[in-house]
Amino acid sequence: MSTPPAPLALDLHGRTALVTGAASGIGRACALRLAEAGARVRAVDRDAAGLAALTLPATAAGSIEPLVLDLTDLAAAEAAAHGVDVLVNNAGFQRVSPLEEFPPEVFHTMLTVLLEAPFRLIRGALPHMYGQEWGRIVNISSVHGLRASPYKSAYVAAKHGLEGLSKTAALEGAPHGVTSNCVSPGYVRTPIVERQTADQAAAHGIPEERVLTEVLLRDTAVKRLLDAAEVAEAVCYLCSPQASFVTGTSLVLDGGWTAH
Repeated sequence: MSTPPAPLALDLHGRTALVTGAASGIGRACALRLAEAGARVRAVDRDAAGLAALTLPATAAGSIEPLVLDLTDLAAAEAAAHGVDVLVNNAGFQRVSPLEEFPPEVFHTMLTVLLEAPFRLIRGALPHMYGQEWGRIVNISSVHGLRASPYKSAYVAAKHGLEGLSKTAALEGAPHGVTSNCVSPGYVRTPIVERQTADQAAAHGIPEERVLTEVLLRDTAVKRLLDAAEVAEAVCYLCSPQASFVTGTSLVLDGGWTAH
């Protein structure tokens, strides 16, 4: 087995970052990575216990401030983003169900958390970013922001919308030194993926043990799940000085899915 590459050199001393969905999965990996690079991280999640379990190694240069917040409280979400230099919109959840059976209230909540909350967080962050003529917005989208899959109407709709929102923020932010990009991964080894195995099996009419190979990894050339730390490194790159000319795009980590 090859040795993992060294983390990207990144210095965020003096910067304040906000990461949503920070209690687990991709959000947790991003919060820890940004704090290791020196940022003061506002780790936002509704899972108080998960936030309490976020512990930095002694070598970390930054800090983590847990903030328990339900992103359906849109006014509170916008207020939480005041004064941040780096914003990582990551929070989300999944529901696998045919369109005709999809609960309308779940569809509404999913678009609120995955699309409207990022809009409010960006809205709250931009005045400070514009004032200092520097800012980084990274929106954790998905390959489902670029491709559709059956039984994921709300998630696909929200992620497609997030890609468009990110591009609009990039165009408006460019004259002010603010970049906005998406990181669009395929299936990542996180609780949100692990929890959908039973639903995928039911929706596709196959045993659970066949979901990974026949559904999740069917369209990828690289036949493995992505690690959350790999996504965090992509986020870090987009926050680096070297990425100042990268804006309005999607960094796709899909193992070749969209190459078809």
